[in-house]
Amino acid sequence: MTGSTNPPVYFVGCDVGKISIVTFDSRDNQTRTIANQPIALAAYAATLDPTGLVSCEATGGHEAALLAAAVAANIPAHRADARKVKSFIRSFGTMAKTDAIDARGLTRYGRERQGELTRWQTPDTNREQLQALVLARRDMIADRVACTNRLAAPGSRWVAAYLEKLRDGIEVQIKAIDAAITAVIHNSEPLKTAVKTLRGVCGIGATTAAALLALMPELGNLDRRQAAALAGLAPHPQQSGMKDAYRRTKGGRPEIRRVLFMAAMSAAKHHKTLHVFYERLLANGKKKLVALVGVMRKLVVICNAMLRPPRKIENFRAPA
Repeated sequence: MTGSTNPPVYFVGCDVGKISIVTFDSRDNQTRTIANQPIALAAYAATLDPTGLVSCEATGGHEAALLAAAVAANIPAHRADARKVKSFIRSFGTMAKTDAIDARGLTRYGRERQGELTRWQTPDTNREQLQALVLARRDMIADRVACTNRLAAPGSRWVAAYLEKLRDGIEVQIKAIDAAITAVIHNSEPLKTAVKTLRGVCGIGATTAAALLALMPELGNLDRRQAAALAGLAPHPQQSGMKDAYRRTKGGRPEIRRVLFMAAMSAAKHHKTLHVFYERLLANGKKKLVALVGVMRKLVVICNAMLRPPRKIENFRAPA
């Protein structure tokens, strides 16, 4: 949900820290510091009203209490991409960085971009749990790979026993997380249905389906271009004057690309349509990696389309 029918009357920018939050209110142009604690934030939210818009950056989860307080008080809020806000502030020639400057910049960001900013909504608890499990699994997989690589390195015999125990322990925890992911999906009918739908796509397995739903909860609510861009799989033009350089994919969420890579390798071999698409790209002179990225983009577009809710047909009148 983007901007409401009634545009905000005032704007509040919040620079979130682990211990405190610095706010700037456009109503009185005052900067305040509030403890980043639920009770203090609930009291602060009570001083606001629904005609405003609160903007903050994503700061590793430290903004959760602020957003929860805003939602509880029925105050529209937006969680901004930190990179976009940083670029926005620097576009005014501001080189200094303080909490007060960032709060003021967030206020201005909310005022100038209000019509296109998505309003924060309380996430589904099951999806939050699934995301936490998937991210923890990703980190453990990286740790397992690091242990395996160190065991294969020269001179590892001195520490092999320790590394093997560490690797075995990580393996046990990965299996436990896999079981927890399965339980979360089983206990949530929407997640169970979505996983079943995604697994209907050749190349998408249970692990990939769970990761897509956790890391890209917007699936099913985007158009194909938005889905490709959010996954970091949209080729962006590099054109200036007479120069039209090679288009490259960039931006988006890199973790989604990592999830889709193995799925794309399977789909390029076994998916009836995507296999033909992959071979055509190779025949046109594309490198294998470029062709695989093309398959990844097709996969995320297909998954997005399959999760899109069915359209309701209202006031349908049969032709005479």
